[in-house]
Amino acid sequence: MEHHRKVKHHVNRVGWLRAAIMGANDGIVSTASLLVGVTAASVGRDDILLAGIAGLVAGAMSMAAGEYVSVSSQSDTEKADLAAEKREQAEDPIGERAELAEIYRDRGLEPVLADEVAAQLMERDALGAHARDELGISEVMVARPIQAAFTSAATFSLGAFLPLIMVLLAPDNLIIPAVSVAALIALAILGAFGAKAGGADMLRASLRVTFWGALAMVLTAMIGKLFGTVV
Repeated sequence: MEHHRKVKHHVNRVGWLRAAIMGANDGIVSTASLLVGVTAASVGRDDILLAGIAGLVAGAMSMAAGEYVSVSSQSDTEKADLAAEKREQAEDPIGERAELAEIYRDRGLEPVLADEVAAQLMERDALGAHARDELGISEVMVARPIQAAFTSAATFSLGAFLPLIMVLLAPDNLIIPAVSVAALIALAILGAFGAKAGGADMLRASLRVTFWGALAMVLTAMIGKLFGTVV
Protein backbone atom coordinates (compact mmCIF):
# COMPACT_ATOMS: atom_id res chain seq x y z
CA MET A 1 0.00 0.00 0.00
CA GLU A 2 1.39 3.37 -1.01
CA HIS A 3 1.50 6.00 1.70
CA HIS A 4 1.16 9.65 0.85
CA ARG A 5 4.06 11.69 2.21
CA LYS A 6 2.79 14.66 4.19
CA VAL A 7 4.26 17.92 2.93
CA LYS A 8 5.65 20.18 5.66
CA HIS A 9 4.22 23.69 5.46
CA HIS A 10 5.60 26.84 7.07
CA VAL A 11 2.61 29.20 7.19
CA ASN A 12 2.06 28.47 10.90
CA ARG A 13 5.35 30.27 11.58
CA VAL A 14 4.37 33.51 9.87
CA GLY A 15 3.32 35.43 13.00
CA TRP A 16 6.40 35.01 15.17
CA LEU A 17 8.83 34.64 12.25
CA ARG A 18 7.93 38.01 10.72
CA ALA A 19 8.34 39.79 14.06
CA ALA A 20 11.59 37.97 14.86
CA ILE A 21 13.25 38.59 11.50
CA MET A 22 12.14 42.22 11.38
CA GLY A 23 13.34 42.84 14.93
CA ALA A 24 16.76 41.24 14.45
CA ASN A 25 17.24 42.90 11.07
CA ASP A 26 16.39 46.33 12.46
CA GLY A 27 18.61 45.76 15.47
CA ILE A 28 21.62 44.93 13.30
CA VAL A 29 21.07 47.56 10.62
CA SER A 30 20.04 50.52 12.77
CA THR A 31 22.65 49.97 15.49
CA ALA A 32 25.49 49.20 13.08
CA SER A 33 24.56 52.20 10.95
CA LEU A 34 24.38 54.44 14.01
CA LEU A 35 27.78 53.26 15.23
CA VAL A 36 29.36 53.65 11.80
CA GLY A 37 27.94 57.15 11.43
CA VAL A 38 29.06 58.26 14.89
CA THR A 39 32.51 56.74 14.42
CA ALA A 40 32.89 58.47 11.05
CA ALA A 41 32.31 61.76 12.84
CA SER A 42 35.56 61.12 14.77
CA VAL A 43 33.87 60.64 18.13
CA GLY A 44 35.63 58.84 21.02
CA ARG A 45 34.96 55.19 21.86
CA ASP A 46 32.99 56.01 25.03
CA ASP A 47 30.65 58.28 23.10
CA ILE A 48 30.28 55.65 20.39
CA LEU A 49 29.28 53.03 22.96
CA LEU A 50 26.88 55.43 24.65
CA ALA A 51 25.21 56.20 21.34
CA GLY A 52 24.97 52.48 20.56
CA ILE A 53 23.47 51.56 23.93
CA ALA A 54 20.97 54.40 23.70
CA GLY A 55 20.08 53.23 20.20
CA LEU A 56 19.59 49.66 21.45
CA VAL A 57 17.26 50.65 24.28
CA ALA A 58 15.29 53.15 22.21
CA GLY A 59 15.05 50.80 19.25
CA ALA A 60 13.91 47.82 21.32
CA MET A 61 11.19 49.86 23.01
CA SER A 62 10.14 51.38 19.72
CA MET A 63 9.90 47.96 18.10
CA ALA A 64 7.86 46.58 21.00
CA ALA A 65 5.48 49.54 21.04
CA GLY A 66 5.13 49.65 17.26
CA GLU A 67 4.45 45.92 16.95
CA TYR A 68 1.99 45.96 19.85
CA VAL A 69 0.03 48.91 18.49
CA SER A 70 -0.07 47.68 14.89
CA VAL A 71 -0.93 44.07 15.72
CA SER A 72 -3.48 45.22 18.32
CA SER A 73 -5.19 47.23 15.58
CA GLN A 74 -5.32 44.09 13.46
CA SER A 75 -6.69 42.13 16.43
CA ASP A 76 -9.36 44.76 17.08
CA THR A 77 -10.45 44.59 13.44
CA GLU A 78 -10.64 40.80 13.56
CA LYS A 79 -12.75 40.89 16.74
CA ALA A 80 -15.09 43.50 15.25
CA ASP A 81 -15.55 41.43 12.09
CA LEU A 82 -16.24 38.28 14.10
CA ALA A 83 -18.78 40.09 16.27
CA ALA A 84 -20.55 41.43 13.19
CA GLU A 85 -20.52 37.97 11.61
CA LYS A 86 -21.97 36.45 14.77
CA ARG A 87 -24.83 38.97 14.71
CA GLU A 88 -25.52 38.25 11.04
CA GLN A 89 -25.72 34.53 11.71
CA ALA A 90 -28.16 35.05 14.56
CA GLU A 91 -30.37 37.30 12.42
CA ASP A 92 -30.23 35.40 9.11
CA PRO A 93 -28.76 31.87 9.40
CA ILE A 94 -30.25 30.75 6.07
CA GLY A 95 -28.76 33.71 4.22
CA GLU A 96 -25.39 33.13 5.84
CA ARG A 97 -25.45 29.47 4.81
CA ALA A 98 -26.26 30.50 1.25
CA GLU A 99 -23.40 32.99 1.33
CA LEU A 100 -20.98 30.28 2.48
CA ALA A 101 -22.24 27.88 -0.20
CA GLU A 102 -21.65 30.56 -2.84
CA ILE A 103 -18.05 30.90 -1.69
CA TYR A 104 -17.54 27.17 -2.19
CA ARG A 105 -19.20 27.27 -5.60
CA ASP A 106 -16.87 30.07 -6.63
CA ARG A 107 -13.97 27.84 -5.60
CA GLY A 108 -15.11 25.09 -7.93
CA LEU A 109 -17.52 22.86 -6.02
CA GLU A 110 -20.70 21.64 -7.67
CA PRO A 111 -23.78 23.55 -6.42
CA VAL A 112 -25.28 20.56 -4.59
CA LEU A 113 -22.00 19.67 -2.95
CA ALA A 114 -21.34 23.31 -2.03
CA ASP A 115 -24.73 23.49 -0.30
CA GLU A 116 -24.03 20.26 1.58
CA VAL A 117 -20.58 21.36 2.68
CA ALA A 118 -21.88 24.74 3.85
CA ALA A 119 -24.70 23.07 5.80
CA GLN A 120 -22.40 20.59 7.54
CA LEU A 121 -19.74 23.15 8.41
CA MET A 122 -22.28 25.60 9.80
CA GLU A 123 -23.87 22.87 11.85
CA ARG A 124 -20.50 22.03 13.38
CA ASP A 125 -18.98 25.55 13.75
CA ALA A 126 -20.79 28.28 11.87
CA LEU A 127 -18.66 31.17 13.12
CA GLY A 128 -15.41 29.28 12.51
CA ALA A 129 -16.44 28.40 8.95
CA HIS A 130 -17.29 31.99 8.07
CA ALA A 131 -14.23 33.36 9.85
CA ARG A 132 -11.98 31.07 7.84
CA ASP A 133 -13.63 31.06 4.44
CA GLU A 134 -15.38 34.45 4.28
CA LEU A 135 -13.16 36.69 6.43
CA GLY A 136 -9.84 34.90 6.00
CA ILE A 137 -9.25 34.64 9.76
CA SER A 138 -7.71 31.39 11.00
CA GLU A 139 -6.01 30.21 14.17
CA VAL A 140 -2.68 30.16 12.36
CA MET A 141 -2.90 33.75 11.13
CA VAL A 142 -4.72 35.36 14.07
CA ALA A 143 -3.09 38.51 15.47
CA ARG A 144 -1.11 38.12 18.73
CA PRO A 145 0.02 41.58 19.92
CA ILE A 146 1.94 40.49 23.04
CA GLN A 147 3.85 37.79 21.18
CA ALA A 148 4.77 40.20 18.38
CA ALA A 149 5.89 42.92 20.81
CA PHE A 150 8.14 40.70 22.93
CA THR A 151 9.56 38.87 19.92
CA SER A 152 10.48 42.09 18.13
CA ALA A 153 12.02 43.70 21.22
CA ALA A 154 14.06 40.61 22.11
CA THR A 155 15.38 39.99 18.63
CA PHE A 156 16.13 43.69 18.11
CA SER A 157 18.25 43.64 21.27
CA LEU A 158 20.09 40.52 20.15
CA GLY A 159 20.73 42.03 16.73
CA ALA A 160 21.97 45.30 18.21
CA PHE A 161 24.28 43.52 20.66
CA LEU A 162 26.66 42.29 17.93
CA PRO A 163 27.75 45.73 16.61
CA LEU A 164 28.28 46.91 20.18
CA ILE A 165 30.55 43.94 20.89
CA MET A 166 32.62 44.82 17.82
CA VAL A 167 33.10 48.38 19.11
CA LEU A 168 34.49 46.95 22.35
CA LEU A 169 36.81 44.47 20.63
CA ALA A 170 38.10 46.37 17.59
CA PRO A 171 41.03 48.82 17.65
CA ASP A 172 40.06 52.48 17.26
CA ASN A 173 41.15 52.65 13.61
CA LEU A 174 39.21 49.47 12.70
CA ILE A 175 35.85 50.11 14.36
CA ILE A 176 34.06 51.01 11.13
CA PRO A 177 35.25 48.00 9.07
CA ALA A 178 34.81 45.63 12.04
CA VAL A 179 31.24 46.76 12.71
CA SER A 180 30.38 46.80 9.00
CA VAL A 181 31.75 43.34 8.21
CA ALA A 182 30.23 41.77 11.31
CA ALA A 183 26.86 43.36 10.56
CA LEU A 184 26.85 42.21 6.93
CA ILE A 185 27.79 38.65 7.90
CA ALA A 186 25.08 38.63 10.57
CA LEU A 187 22.53 39.97 8.08
CA ALA A 188 23.45 37.30 5.54
CA ILE A 189 23.03 34.58 8.17
CA LEU A 190 19.77 36.11 9.36
CA GLY A 191 18.42 36.27 5.83
CA ALA A 192 19.34 32.65 5.22
CA PHE A 193 17.81 31.56 8.53
CA GLY A 194 14.57 33.40 7.87
CA ALA A 195 14.34 31.92 4.39
CA LYS A 196 15.06 28.43 5.71
CA ALA A 197 12.46 28.72 8.45
CA GLY A 198 9.92 30.04 5.97
CA GLY A 199 10.76 27.62 3.15
CA ALA A 200 12.01 30.35 0.80
CA ASP A 201 15.15 30.84 -1.28
CA MET A 202 18.08 31.37 1.09
CA LEU A 203 20.48 33.10 -1.30
CA ARG A 204 17.95 35.64 -2.47
CA ALA A 205 16.94 36.47 1.10
CA SER A 206 20.58 36.88 2.19
CA LEU A 207 21.41 39.17 -0.72
CA ARG A 208 18.32 41.26 -0.09
CA VAL A 209 19.05 42.02 3.56
CA THR A 210 22.80 42.55 3.09
CA PHE A 211 22.19 45.02 0.25
CA TRP A 212 19.91 47.23 2.33
CA GLY A 213 22.15 46.90 5.37
CA ALA A 214 25.22 47.94 3.36
CA LEU A 215 23.33 50.88 1.86
CA ALA A 216 22.24 52.08 5.30
CA MET A 217 25.78 51.95 6.67
CA VAL A 218 27.25 53.74 3.66
CA LEU A 219 24.74 56.57 3.94
CA THR A 220 25.21 57.03 7.68
CA ALA A 221 29.01 56.93 7.28
CA MET A 222 28.76 59.71 4.69
CA ILE A 223 26.55 61.78 6.98
CA GLY A 224 28.85 61.16 9.95
CA LYS A 225 31.91 62.11 7.94
CA LEU A 226 30.24 65.27 6.70
CA PHE A 227 29.03 66.20 10.17
CA GLY A 228 32.45 65.57 11.70
CA THR A 229 34.14 67.69 9.06
CA VAL A 230 31.72 70.58 9.46
CA VAL A 231 31.98 70.53 13.26
